[in-house]
Amino acid sequence: MRRVAHLLSDAVFSRITGEKGFFDTRIVFVDETGSKERRRKRLAMMDQDGANVRYLTRGDELVVTPRFSPNSLDVTYMSFGADGDPKVLLMNIENSQREVVGNFPGMTFSPRFSPDGQKIIMSLAQGSTTNLYTMDLRSRTTMRLTDTGAIDTAPSYSPDGSRIVFESDRGGSQQIYVMGAHGGEAKRISFGGGRYSTPVWSPKGDYIAFTKQNGGNFSIGVMKIDGSGERILTEGFHNEGPTWAPNGLFLMFFRDSSGGGGPKIHMVDVFGRSETLVPTPGYASDPAWGPLQD
Repeated sequence: MRRVAHLLSDAVFSRITGEKGFFDTRIVFVDETGSKERRRKRLAMMDQDGANVRYLTRGDELVVTPRFSPNSLDVTYMSFGADGDPKVLLMNIENSQREVVGNFPGMTFSPRFSPDGQKIIMSLAQGSTTNLYTMDLRSRTTMRLTDTGAIDTAPSYSPDGSRIVFESDRGGSQQIYVMGAHGGEAKRISFGGGRYSTPVWSPKGDYIAFTKQNGGNFSIGVMKIDGSGERILTEGFHNEGPTWAPNGLFLMFFRDSSGGGGPKIHMVDVFGRSETLVPTPGYASDPAWGPLQD
């Protein structure tokens, strides 16, 4: 009955606004329990309204930054295994089978699928530098996209797969850059003051969401793909990790309060007019919004 209600809500939303709905979607996130000193983190999945929570891992390893595949059948994420080194894993959410994405001589993190689901883009840290790589999931061939002495991370594809937005400190501080999907010259697009991180391209292709740190505050905002029109949607003690609804009209992110405790997931519209708390069983972080279900 809940699924039927979500489908009907999407139909009504589309009829009234002319835009795609977002009610029949799922969120993958990190469920957090326990004290800060002994925090247990499990991959979990829920409906976009916080219902039907399902746990994907047991909590015997630290997990962060989960991301849905375009067909919503797989999740990629970073895991700290028994050896303590972070690795990028790929999990089928129906049968829970997992595999390591590549066997790199270094730490891999910040994974994300390409729009066609055929590649995973990620960061590889070696020594004091971090560069961007892609792996073809069919052939397992890899391609290096950046080669600098900086830290390049948090990549995200444009909806058509032709460009990549990422964060880098190559200019001296964390800023947002855009380059072609096969590498090459990167152009800085963030100039609003402060440090920028976790950029994510909108499914509609019109905006890039980001986290911004300035003067002790963490903000969630959006800018046009050339860096113009920056707009802060919400700010506070610690906001981070924006993720887009498939219709490009809403964002989720997680917020830690200044009073301690733990993070919670919030949702805000792209104009910053309305913000709501998304109910979760406990503390929750690193949300990733999946596509509309078939």
